[in-house]
Amino acid sequence: MAQYDAVEDGDHLIGKVDNRALYGTLGVARSGHAVTVGYQRMYGDTAFPRVFANIAPLANELPTYDFSSQDEVSYQVRYDYDFAAVGVPGLLFSTRYVVGNNVETGRGYEGKDSERDIDMSYVFQSGPVKGFGIRLRDAVARSNYRTDIDEYRVVLSYTWKLL
Repeated sequence: MAQYDAVEDGDHLIGKVDNRALYGTLGVARSGHAVTVGYQRMYGDTAFPRVFANIAPLANELPTYDFSSQDEVSYQVRYDYDFAAVGVPGLLFSTRYVVGNNVETGRGYEGKDSERDIDMSYVFQSGPVKGFGIRLRDAVARSNYRTDIDEYRVVLSYTWKLL
């Protein structure tokens, strides 16, 4: 559970900032399975502030939509499976769904949005490519006040220990 309180200070170069974010998640895990639910609520006269469109620490922020618009309320359900439980370490599956509503659009109607992401990833555990990972992501995002998005991503990563 967390809360952020953001207000403008100093010269107000980016304009008005008035946002309070409250969120929490609760999860259970057993035998490779994990289920998480989340709640997030935005209060104030502006959306959650960002510096250079960075990733925020909010519970319901996903790769496509951030669910941090003015007055937005959002709910998340997530399922993860770690295939190490059946003898395949490094293979992970994840799916999550977030739905948001009560967005102040300024257009005379309540904004609503949703996003569903499915990820499958694998990180090599040994050999010359140890630490190399590949993730496949399918994301579907829908909204009545911003652009709908359908995307497929391939994410390559490499991790090594410095010390």
